[in-house]
Amino acid sequence: MRTFVVAGAALFAALIAAAPGAEAAPPAPITIVVFNPPSLGAVFPEVIKQQKFDIQNGIDITFVERPPDAYAAQFNSGEFQVGGSASVLILGLGATRGIKTSYLFNLFDYWGTVVTSRPEIKTLADLKGKQLAAAKGTTNYTMFAWLAKRQGVDPDSFQVINTATPGLVGYAVAERADAVQLWEPAYSLVKAVMPQIHTIDLNIAKVWNDFSGGGTLPYLGVAAHQEWIDQHPTLVAPLYRAYKQAADWVMANPAAAAPLIASLKTDAERDAITNLIKENKRLAMNLQPAGKIAKQIEATYKAGIDVGLFKDMPPASSIFSGEMN
Repeated sequence: MRTFVVAGAALFAALIAAAPGAEAAPPAPITIVVFNPPSLGAVFPEVIKQQKFDIQNGIDITFVERPPDAYAAQFNSGEFQVGGSASVLILGLGATRGIKTSYLFNLFDYWGTVVTSRPEIKTLADLKGKQLAAAKGTTNYTMFAWLAKRQGVDPDSFQVINTATPGLVGYAVAERADAVQLWEPAYSLVKAVMPQIHTIDLNIAKVWNDFSGGGTLPYLGVAAHQEWIDQHPTLVAPLYRAYKQAADWVMANPAAAAPLIASLKTDAERDAITNLIKENKRLAMNLQPAGKIAKQIEATYKAGIDVGLFKDMPPASSIFSGEMN
């Protein structure tokens, strides 16, 4: 008799849930701070919101844009609990200072470069004593400085003109500095306007292979304060899935994704960003749960120590090891 009662109760509950008046639980809100475009952290927000990948996964993301310095200050302070422009090294730096945050998943591997219109500047060594426009507070510049140092060039020998990330394109196009250190999608936008500008080879693959023994160089992803993770343990996997769907959509629809990734004024710029997505060599989009690339993240931490960003290895807790699927 008890079996029939339990079965009947279960059937009744199922019928109620399926009834026309039944309502699904509202999507869980998440606020994520990201860099202003053009930047890698700004690649996914518009795609996620336009395609509703967040809502499809039971979450409702509000993206808030900040320049790099403000991003770091407001994320590290906990004003924003989740960051979508979380670089491995800056997160590691915060972790060594007692900020309890964790790298959830990787979005992009490292790629950066230096562009110049000066014919006499051909190598990193030629930058000594020259004016270099750069967003010095970013991890991309820190990794550039590390690459230079590993090749025997002292980054302190550059006359660095510090500017916010959006200003790098203007410096390059107006030739207001001898050279500009930048990355994607800014690099493709500059090349579209100034195809004659030349690039200094930073020998990234060789230097990284010699230092770490090979593998990818995790660079930027999504991170969260441990307090947020503890309070919302069921939201990490849906957050990853929303970003993963966005990445898949971008790769499958490069032409449609191009204007969502960067503000495009000409057909040349549109073609440049479309090709950037198709090739993915410089964009280096590589979504991976942090737990699956823990060794590569640790190698990146060691590069941070090598360049003097921090003295000790960040704690293991700074690499999220939970399930994403």
